[in-house]
Amino acid sequence: MSIDRFFVLSTIIEIVLILSIVSTIIEIVAVFINLSITVEIDKGVFMNRIIRPKYIKQIAQFVDKPIIKVLTGMRRVGKSTLLTIIKDEVLKNIPDKNKVYLNFESSEIFDITTAKALRAYLQPIIQKTKKKLYFFFDEIQTVAGWEKVVNSLNVDTNCDIYITGSNSTLISGDLATLLSGRYTAFEIYPFTFGEFVQVFKNKKISEEALFDKFLQIGGMPFLRYFDLDASPCFKYLNDVYNTVLVKDVLQYNNIRDVDGFNRILSYVLENIGHTFSANGIKNYFKNEKRNISIDTILNYLEYCKNAFIIKKVPRYDMAGKKILKVDEKYYVTDHGFRQAQGFSNTKDIERTLENIVFIELASRGYEVKIGKLKDREIDFIAQKNDRIFYYQVAYLLTDEKTREREFGVYKSIEDNFPKYVLSMDRVDFGRDGVIHKNIVDFLSETV
Repeated sequence: MSIDRFFVLSTIIEIVLILSIVSTIIEIVAVFINLSITVEIDKGVFMNRIIRPKYIKQIAQFVDKPIIKVLTGMRRVGKSTLLTIIKDEVLKNIPDKNKVYLNFESSEIFDITTAKALRAYLQPIIQKTKKKLYFFFDEIQTVAGWEKVVNSLNVDTNCDIYITGSNSTLISGDLATLLSGRYTAFEIYPFTFGEFVQVFKNKKISEEALFDKFLQIGGMPFLRYFDLDASPCFKYLNDVYNTVLVKDVLQYNNIRDVDGFNRILSYVLENIGHTFSANGIKNYFKNEKRNISIDTILNYLEYCKNAFIIKKVPRYDMAGKKILKVDEKYYVTDHGFRQAQGFSNTKDIERTLENIVFIELASRGYEVKIGKLKDREIDFIAQKNDRIFYYQVAYLLTDEKTREREFGVYKSIEDNFPKYVLSMDRVDFGRDGVIHKNIVDFLSETV
């Protein structure tokens, strides 16, 4: 073999070896990247977005099923983020050209305010796309007559539809009539304490210390950017409360008596966990030299409930087995707004804990009622399908009288469904088959 041929052969072998090494390095890097992404998703964080497995798992069951997916909930609780996660991650194998994402709060499509305009915008996309389309409509309630467009897409087009909205009327009235049996709704809540812990676990502080923060600032997702600093958290909460939540309700319902509306909502925030009636509120304002009719009070409370700001919890007569029509309780969807508006969650800690437990149960998918048992009360009866759980909530079981009050209420209930007393105590006071659990531990459970 000549020297030249040997040199060429040696060079080829070197190149092959180099390429092989480079290929191996690329594979290792790719595996590392994929592993990192998987780890981040498992942790609940991806591309600076909080992935909320509880909701993703629920919604994923309906992907590519001929049913419209409706994400509802209060403003700023993360519906838009979940929508983009579904689009980018759950449906990552679908080509982008087959995904149509429209955020109706974006200035780019401000002119799409009617069903006719929306249909005109979508028609060319539908005509040029041969395969199945995936529609993502964010805050679609700003489009007048939108439900007719969604219904026609569902009937006439090979598609899968996901929508979000911040008012419960989104899934009532015309939509319920047009799409009866063809949609499923998912209410999105602020971060529960378990999610709050996941977001801030890098702080390296105890769960009890994190709970103290959660008790004050609540679980609105955007608060993660403020590193648990109370001052910017409360400024953000006040801004959202005044410019998004209240303003939306005022505009959506054409309310002119702004002061009266604000006073009624403040009354509810102050009195979470108390039973009260519209007549009681009327009398309260009468003493304040304000004359507000019962119908107006009921309407304002309904508007706030429709906007997911507050939750009305009915009382259930356990002896008569019927829902009582008076003296319901109200809770706020995020207790941080209460603190930001000047009502101390620490001072009213027992009722704030009730609020937190109620929202936790609701976010777990339970239908929750308050139990009336003769002259006594069960804080919460939580039911999902045929499963029932009873809950009493207390701050501390400091003496035998308190313990008897919280545990003793169960003596008249003869069924075998689980019964709990939740408190901040670390000592187990469980008795007579009633389970005692620390509130922080209860909220941290994986469900």
